Amino acid sequence: MKNSQRKKILVTGGAGFLGSHLCKRLIAEGNDVLCVDNLFTGTKDNILDLMDNPYFEFMRHDVTFPLYVEVDEIYNLACPASPVHYQYDPIQTTKTSVHGAINMLGLARRVHARIFQASTSEVYGDPKVHPQSEDYWGHVNTVGIRSCYDEGKRCAETLFFDYHRQLGLDIKVGRIFNTYGPNMHPADGRVVSNFIVQALSNKPITVYGDGSQTRSFCYVDDLIEAFVRLMATPEGFTGPVNIGNPGEFTIRELAEKVIEFTGSSSELIFEDLPSDDPMQRCPDISLAKKEMDWEPKVALDEGLKKTIPYFDELLTSGKYVMPE
Repeated sequence: MKNSQRKKILVTGGAGFLGSHLCKRLIAEGNDVLCVDNLFTGTKDNILDLMDNPYFEFMRHDVTFPLYVEVDEIYNLACPASPVHYQYDPIQTTKTSVHGAINMLGLARRVHARIFQASTSEVYGDPKVHPQSEDYWGHVNTVGIRSCYDEGKRCAETLFFDYHRQLGLDIKVGRIFNTYGPNMHPADGRVVSNFIVQALSNKPITVYGDGSQTRSFCYVDDLIEAFVRLMATPEGFTGPVNIGNPGEFTIRELAEKVIEFTGSSSELIFEDLPSDDPMQRCPDISLAKKEMDWEPKVALDEGLKKTIPYFDELLTSGKYVMPE
């Protein structure tokens, strides 16, 4: 590295839930971080405590347009990741995944940077194998309401591997499973944020289906640790690699835990399951253990107790008002 060991690192989607945590981790490790976000779902509130740091820079920019900067590494996290957000403008969601990947890969090629792609467990669709390992090709609806995200991320993976095979680009691809923690958007429609906000407001907790569908929940600190470890693996290891917590819980179990930990008087109400909602989602993390010496440390009970105060502060401070 020229004249210094301080790496210049670009984080797209850096003002979002995961991106903000990643920026803080990278700054804490002594790096120079450029946070790029168009603030569609991200917010400056998530990175306010970094704004005065001389080694942190925020740039409002949409990754569907080219970006010309000089960096050593790129973490490409830009894309709305919750159904309520990615279905709001599905065309833009696909463009963010596909055009964004093309633009960031082009940048990485120009400046000879290692590049990380935040892929997703959604590439597996509604899986027919359980748990899901990286060699499973998935069971995805190409024309459903979730397809803009699922297929956008699948196409982005294709682009990453074609740039690697054809042009020799140094890539890392991580497939993220359900993650939760502070800085989640309170209205993102994800199950953890939904349940906590409803419980803290003593509103009925909305469970889709009968609540028997399962998810695995990874606390954000564990996930960011995996990002950093994956980026540090030798050049020969590209992934894709599953990143998530293999501990599996039904949606109903999650709701009951949230009610218990918030001391809420909320009751459960049941509504129809959304289209293409997977019944099971659980990672096989054998590859992450082998190649990155990584596995999650934070159990669901502990993680929820770390997350609930963040939402409680949002509600009590008036920064977020629960819709009627």
